[in-house]
Order: sequence, then structure tokens, then C-alpha cells
Amino acid sequence: MDVAAYLDRLGLERPAAVDVAALRVLQERHLAVVPFENLSIHLGEPIVLDTEALFDKIVRRRRGGFCYELNGLFAALLRELGFDADLKAAKVFRADGTLGPPFDHAVVRVELDEPWLADVGFGRFSRFPLRLSATEPQADPDGEFLFLDAPHGDIDVLLDGKPQYRIEPRTRALDEFVPTAFWQATSPDSHFTRGPTCSLPSTHGRVTLTGDRLIVTTHGVREETRLSSDQEVLDAYRKEFGIELTRVPEHP
Repeated sequence: MDVAAYLDRLGLERPAAVDVAALRVLQERHLAVVPFENLSIHLGEPIVLDTEALFDKIVRRRRGGFCYELNGLFAALLRELGFDADLKAAKVFRADGTLGPPFDHAVVRVELDEPWLADVGFGRFSRFPLRLSATEPQADPDGEFLFLDAPHGDIDVLLDGKPQYRIEPRTRALDEFVPTAFWQATSPDSHFTRGPTCSLPSTHGRVTLTGDRLIVTTHGVREETRLSSDQEVLDAYRKEFGIELTRVPEHP
């Protein structure tokens, strides 16, 4: 991996030490710069869970991705920098409180003085890494997080009291997520196939482009603008997310 190019994508220098402070900076910058997006699905591009392919997409072509892509490449970067980082599978809680399928989400576990959860691929989540062994709530600029023991050694992650996902303890290789990533990219039951979305946090909120709707949330106030042409959509991808596209992603 060209670590210098990846760090340049994040606007960072190589960290002087392999520690929590460095991990915090890396996660915060990754979230701020690399969009959470599913555009490949709606552009007819394959989802390739291979470090080299992900590096080409996210670093060279300055795109984003969804969890398997973002956390898969972020874990590889951390290992290149000397961190003890690996991937864990998680099941995402649905709106009705039931759990999604295995491998529904991929997260990064980093072993330092204690285990830490680093997640740059869940959309709205923690801005900074979270202590996996903590039993008390953890305050983050984006909410209050709590870890609870679950069956079989799993860990439930709650944000502001609402369950987000359940992490299993077993370490997984990136290619183990390939079948579920294919399902996420092709099944009509996957929320990723229902339309293109691209999102980044802003200084005081978040900006999201969903189809032709540009949604800007500032200090909790939501403002939605309907873009009137394909060119406006392409301009918004470039201006808001730094993504250069030659055509608009298809919307079902």
C-alpha cells in the first residue's frame, strides 16, 4: 500500500506514535474526508473487496464506499502504520429491534493498551474510537455510546440508548464479507439497492445527497433542496463530496 498517498487523501502526516491519540486523529479525518456512499451499486460498478481495488477506488479515484470497503481499507492502513487491527463482523439492529443477518456490517477492532472499536463505515456513528472494554457510557461529539454484553461473547453497541449493532468476537478476513456484500449490492431487500446515497459530516451537522435531494443538517435543523437537473446533481457530488462522476447514478 502507498501509505503516503492514503495519508495525503486524509490530509495527514504519518503519526509519530502508534497510540490512541493517533487513532483518534485518523478516524476523525477519515470520517470527515471519505464519504459513506453506495454509488457503485447504482453506477453498475462491481464491489470488489480487495485491498488493492479498494485503494484504487478510495484513494486514487477519491471515492467513498460502504462499510466493507471503508472499514476494510481503513484496517489495512492501520496495520501498515503498525497498529494491531483486525475486522469483526456485526449484525445491524433493524428499526423494529430485530437483528439483521451475519456479516451485515464490518467493524475494526484495534488492540492498544486495551481493545478499541474504530468504525468509519456506518454513516452517522462515533467521531472517535470507543473503548470496547468500557462498562460505563462513553461521551462522543456525535452521541453517547454504551457497550452491553450479549449472548455467545457478542457485544451490543448502543447510541443514545438505541441499539445499533451486535459485534461478534471472532476475527474475520475481508473476503469473508464477499457473499453478504454481494447480497447488499444486488438484493431488492437491501436498503442499499433502493437508491443512491452519499453522506459526509460537516462542521455542525451532516450533508447528504440522496438521488436528487440534497439534505443539509446544521445544528439539528434540516434543509432539503431538490436538484433540478443531472448537471446540478453532478455538481453537488463534486462540490460537497469531492467526487467526480461522468454520469448520474441510476435511481430505481
